[in-house]
Amino acid sequence: MSLQHAVLCVLEARAMTGYELTQFFESAAKWVWTAPQSQIYPLLRQMEKNGLIAGEVQLRGEKLKRTSYSLTEEGLAELRRWIAEPQPEPPTRDALLLQVLFADLVEPEECEAVLRNHIAEQRVKIRLWREHEARLLAGDTPLLRERLAHRDPKDHQRIGALKAHVFSELVRAAEQRVAWAEEAIGILHGG
Repeated sequence: MSLQHAVLCVLEARAMTGYELTQFFESAAKWVWTAPQSQIYPLLRQMEKNGLIAGEVQLRGEKLKRTSYSLTEEGLAELRRWIAEPQPEPPTRDALLLQVLFADLVEPEECEAVLRNHIAEQRVKIRLWREHEARLLAGDTPLLRERLAHRDPKDHQRIGALKAHVFSELVRAAEQRVAWAEEAIGILHGG
């Protein structure tokens, strides 16, 4: 997946400025895709040049300009093409697994501290993801409301349920990581 496709996904719901996209990727979207501001603005210019999005300059006050970007028909076609195409599995880069793989180089208590920190982080994510899953099922997120505004009402429940299902998977994966880390702590202490 590329940031380009993540941006197209978001802009399908509504037009946004680069600032709004940055804020979105720093809040809700960070759970499935992250993007620093330094990547978003150059990408928007390139996507506009390629005809995937259209920018509309808006004046705010006398001198301040901002550009609001919306999806073009070409952008929507590219998004649909990408969604319908199987994607390769991303390469595995898991610092925690690497740390535990070489935990024999440190004292068990040091590795246990790393694992307990990981468990605490995962539990926070589980709570946040469950809350977001419930909001999606209720149709109660700003972007989902905007997306549903231009969709057939008979599809609303399915759309929300599928989006919630993504967060259900994030919860399951985090719960599995907690269980795995707890098992690793037992192994560290000879269990």
